[in-house]
Amino acid sequence: MRDWLKELRLASGYTQSDIADSLKISRSYYTQIELGNRNPSPKVAIELGKLLSFEWTRFFES
Repeated sequence: MRDWLKELRLASGYTQSDIADSLKISRSYYTQIELGNRNPSPKVAIELGKLLSFEWTRFFES
C-alpha cells in the first residue's frame, strides 16, 4: 500500500473520485495505484505528481 499517496491525497482534501476525474482515469485504476497493486503510466504519474505536489518518479524508485 502506498500510504504516502493516500496521506497526500487526504491532506489535499481530495477523494479518490476527485483524483480520478482530474486525471481522466477510472476510480478503480486510481485505487489500484494507491493500493500499490499497479504502477501508473508515466503520463498519469506526472499529472498526479503535479496535482499532489510530489516528484512523479517516486512511483518508480526501488
